Amino acid sequence: MTIINRLKGIILATLLLITSMEIGAVLHVPGINSFIGEAAAIVGRPLTPVSVAGVGRRTVRRCAAGVYVC
Repeated sequence: MTIINRLKGIILATLLLITSMEIGAVLHVPGINSFIGEAAAIVGRPLTPVSVAGVGRRTVRRCAAGVYVC
């Protein structure tokens, strides 16, 4: 085996491992953890995109920057 073929095999095995871990986490298989954590945004908090305060803050910022014609 050449070095390139060995490197291709290692990369393929790594991608398969990561993919199987992500699929196992999505399907809630016990004992399999994901590399990516869950998002923990709470709707209604000031910095979330759905909250009234967040929308108002962005609108004021964009009006001041000239993105919107206010």
